[in-house]
Amino acid sequence: MNRAVFPRWLRLPGSLGARLLLFIGLAIGLLAVLQGALAYRNALEQTDTLFDYQMQQTAFALRAGLPVDAKGRPQGTPAEDENDEFIVQVWTNEGLRIFESALGAALPQMAVLGFADVSARGTTYRVFSLQTRSQVIQIAQDMRVRRALAREAALRSLLPVVVLLPLLALAVWWVVRRSLLPVQRVRTELALRQPQDLAAVNVQGLPDEIRPLVHELNSLLQRVQQAFEAQQHFVADAAHELRSPLAALTLQLQLLRKAPDDATRQAAQDDLAAGIERARRLVEQLLALARQEAGAAAQALSTAALVDLRELAEQVLADTAEAAQAKGLDMGLSEDPGQQASFCVQADAQALSMMLRNLLDNAIKYVPEGGRVDVGWLQDEHGRALVVEDSGPGIAAAERPRVLQRFVRGQGAGSMAGGSGLGLAIVQAVAERNGAQLELDTSPQLGGLRVRVIWPHLSIGTIKKDS
Repeated sequence: MNRAVFPRWLRLPGSLGARLLLFIGLAIGLLAVLQGALAYRNALEQTDTLFDYQMQQTAFALRAGLPVDAKGRPQGTPAEDENDEFIVQVWTNEGLRIFESALGAALPQMAVLGFADVSARGTTYRVFSLQTRSQVIQIAQDMRVRRALAREAALRSLLPVVVLLPLLALAVWWVVRRSLLPVQRVRTELALRQPQDLAAVNVQGLPDEIRPLVHELNSLLQRVQQAFEAQQHFVADAAHELRSPLAALTLQLQLLRKAPDDATRQAAQDDLAAGIERARRLVEQLLALARQEAGAAAQALSTAALVDLRELAEQVLADTAEAAQAKGLDMGLSEDPGQQASFCVQADAQALSMMLRNLLDNAIKYVPEGGRVDVGWLQDEHGRALVVEDSGPGIAAAERPRVLQRFVRGQGAGSMAGGSGLGLAIVQAVAERNGAQLELDTSPQLGGLRVRVIWPHLSIGTIKKDS
């Protein structure tokens, strides 16, 4: 809710403790008002019952025609100087008034047997009329008297609450403050931390409402710690890996400057160009891996779309066809009938294109001349997989977990082709960011390496093969 919409005096305080005190104070005040209203109502009902009974008893006492006292009042009626709350009138059956109290003129000269509320002289009277064989007796009382007594009773019942209200407010403040102490402890602990301190926050003693929040905070701190450590390792490894190609470029430049003839100079230029290309490729791979590991998840979610892997594979094969032809490789879509039905995945098309290009680049580097590289699809109980297999030397089963790490190359790879050991690491990072799993094994058809990028059944959509 936007606090700026409300006037300043209507805005809620920013402190949770202040809000609790405010709402609890309002609740206590509302309950006090409600209790006062109920007490007034109950007191008024009890007063009505008591005075109605007293009026009945007074009328019953007068129905026998009691003699009047020395002042002319029927005996048994209360004296005005002792209690002037009641008004008494006595009528004969012929309508002759034989007695009235000093305030009797306030009543109308009519009789409704039983109880009735009569308006007269700007107020309301409660009137009880009783008819006997020879007379009609009226006993009346001003309702303001009853209401005044009810108010007094209600105030007396509220007096303990009013007296104890400051103590209650103090107790509520103490309870709220004690309840929020664990939150204050967490705030202080986080405020005193150094930027590099990403240890978990202690959840001991936290309320049940706060503990899930702190658990999520600890989970976030753990992920940040892992990302921070991965970034540190990546920077260290990248600095180490860049040192060698930069040193080689420096050496090749020196050889170019010292070349004694044109042939040597041309060979040095070719070596320098090849070294620059390797360094460029390494930097591109480093940047690609950094994007995938340092935040490509959110980017992938924002750019995710339904990607037809057959169309994607055809495009990447066209992009790498020149390099494959230069080495004499037979590279294209698989001719196996079981691998020709493509499917769609919800993923980042650009990231998948980079993943497949790295797989094909690796195949072009390590497959001997005249070899074969196939791109196809398989389906099994685990899901559907994009498959890239070749007729190269493959990777030993013991080395497969290692080659997925950054800057790690298989045994013998260094003598066959230049590389940085980042290709499969990039492939694994892209696969994980797009909901897939990477598996390495041996190709049953070609005998070399088979790479499968597997999507579960729930994350794919089928596409019928074009006839």
